[in-house]
Amino acid sequence: MKKSVTTAVIVLALLALLLTTALCGLNLGFIQIQPIQEGIVLGLDLVGGSEITYEAQIPAGMSREEIDSGLEVAQSMLRQRLNGLGYTEASVYMASGDRIVVEIPAVDDPEQAVQQLGKTAVVTFQDADGNVVLGGGDIKSATYSHGQVSGYPVPVYHVVLNLTSEGSEKFADATEVAAERMLEGKNYISIVMDGEIISAPQVSERIYSDSAVITMGTNATVEQVRYLSELISAGQLPFSLEHVKLQSVGASLGERSLETSLMAGLIGLALVCLFMLAVYRIMGFISCIALLIYGSAFAVVASVAHINLSLPGIAGVILTVGMAVDANVVIYERIKEELRLGKTLRYAIDAGYRHAVSAIVDSNITTIIAAAVLWIFGTGTILSFAQTLLIGVVLSMIIMLVFTKLLLKTAVGLKITNLKAYCA
Repeated sequence: MKKSVTTAVIVLALLALLLTTALCGLNLGFIQIQPIQEGIVLGLDLVGGSEITYEAQIPAGMSREEIDSGLEVAQSMLRQRLNGLGYTEASVYMASGDRIVVEIPAVDDPEQAVQQLGKTAVVTFQDADGNVVLGGGDIKSATYSHGQVSGYPVPVYHVVLNLTSEGSEKFADATEVAAERMLEGKNYISIVMDGEIISAPQVSERIYSDSAVITMGTNATVEQVRYLSELISAGQLPFSLEHVKLQSVGASLGERSLETSLMAGLIGLALVCLFMLAVYRIMGFISCIALLIYGSAFAVVASVAHINLSLPGIAGVILTVGMAVDANVVIYERIKEELRLGKTLRYAIDAGYRHAVSAIVDSNITTIIAAAVLWIFGTGTILSFAQTLLIGVVLSMIIMLVFTKLLLKTAVGLKITNLKAYCA
């Protein structure tokens, strides 16, 4: 009896903690969780955002076929860059006049959107006369790191560029020429990105290496170097892009639609709880408690993961709620069958879960696999649906299989053993 009371108090305390964290956030110093309204990013279909129109600056002599192929590559590169920056709900599509349109949700200032997205991430190494000695095609990858770098007395954040074999040769030749111009004060190679000098390290000798380091000073933050490395890693566009139009766009569905959808979901959840209470009584009440735990836990996880939520994502949440209730229905029907056979309540609970759990786990695993595939290979709003579905299925499976059984045994331990409270 005492153990059951303790368990009930712990479960209620956990529910209160999850609800408070979801609504108000949590700050314990070593761990910080934002409230759900700040942690989740709403999609363009709900809150609007910014629209950027890029126009390709076509070099002379390019054929129409080469231009079309280049635009496809540019569109793909922009999509990769948006995903790398966390804008999974952003849309990228072709427009007439060799233009590409990018729509980014929850960014009201188009100028800010351009700064965050960057231009074309065209990185070149230039000598003192402005001649390009190393191009973006000579760079294989870019990663950010923190450590000691030549020329700095303290460890700094920096970007490490891995060069191709041809790039290494070009780099060696360029540093050799630069070193010979020391007396002129022009023994440096500038690292230029989109026309802006990022760094201009001096060269004193020929350097033959398959890597190069970009430093941004001792005050550079990890966010700055990570942002730079992600831009470079997204790849080189086949030609430069210039933004020719910036504008804010309104929500296609609006926050009103979000409120309506959430209200419909809450009404549906209330009706489900009423049904479970009417049909399964104590077991239905426990399902309602488990659903509250599930909803609160999902909100916390979604906030920590900074999910981009769109209407398809909301549909994924509602789908997992239905799957959670369905799992309980399967288990409770098995328990009722055992009780009708005259088994004791404790035995019926154990047998019900033992007989039903394998089927529930199998069906959930297939859904998890499907959601994982969508998450890995999907783009746009598909990602939102895949994320909410995967997180929701995993959480609901754990909570509905573990917490409901624990609460049922707690109810029995609290002497709630009248079979009419469990089986009609």
